[in-house]
Amino acid sequence: MELGLVGLGKMGGNMRERIRRAGHTVVGYDRDPALADVHSLTELVEKLEGPRVVWVMVPAGAATQSTVDELAELLSPGDIVVDGGNSRWTDDEKHAEELKAKGIGFVDCGVSGGVWGLENGYALMYGGDAEHVATVQPVFDALKPEGEFGAVHAGKVGAGHFAKMVHNGIEYAMMQAFAEGWELLEAADSVTDVREVFRSWQEGTVIRSWLLDLAVKALDDDEHLAELRGYAADSGEGRWTVEAAIDNSVPLPAITASLFARFSSRQDDSPQMKMIAALRNQFGGHAVERPGK
Repeated sequence: MELGLVGLGKMGGNMRERIRRAGHTVVGYDRDPALADVHSLTELVEKLEGPRVVWVMVPAGAATQSTVDELAELLSPGDIVVDGGNSRWTDDEKHAEELKAKGIGFVDCGVSGGVWGLENGYALMYGGDAEHVATVQPVFDALKPEGEFGAVHAGKVGAGHFAKMVHNGIEYAMMQAFAEGWELLEAADSVTDVREVFRSWQEGTVIRSWLLDLAVKALDDDEHLAELRGYAADSGEGRWTVEAAIDNSVPLPAITASLFARFSSRQDDSPQMKMIAALRNQFGGHAVERPGK
């Protein structure tokens, strides 16, 4: 099938390549002309035969809103917009209604896989009407990991990004647990090789995981994380998860504590946040800060 893809950064660029490897045609647009196949959204829409599918991979909030607004004026009834960024699920509901008024379908898709997705595939959580999901299914199949799992039609519009939000909240808590354990091991005089303790956990333990593998990789690169500053940003999804928990009267003590721990990293040079920063850099290519900067 043909796909228009808007936003060709760290995630979008690799997604374009993986979809093309599956035999589909991708017309990509990015504000950086060096990355783009076309030079405007208008040209992108003109290159695609109807009914069109346009996948948006731009930052949540104003950038996504302006892109959806522009596509609403360019696309035709029967076309579909997919938001694969990290939008809040309440924005999905708004975008779906705006596009529905023009006869345009909408699917929201939470995407996880970071810089490793090109080779390993992307975990996908999508929401929307069954008919719209079915139209986009060949692209979902191209992006997902090989095997039975890795993709889910989570429910109606907004469900995909809600599921991805909860996924990221769980990720916050898991990273925080590894970070706290690492700092305690580093502080104990009796433990002489913290990196090898982490490495030993990669086989046979209940906590073995991809995050643990990435922690070991980070420690191989910088054994005591001395080259990192103990600062870790939050993308917003951790906050949304806690807010949703309040709205639904669901207790989330571990996830909430991990979010507040990130706030503490902005007050001093937290050893734990060095591990959080290292893990975020390993799986997502997120920027890290160096001491003295």
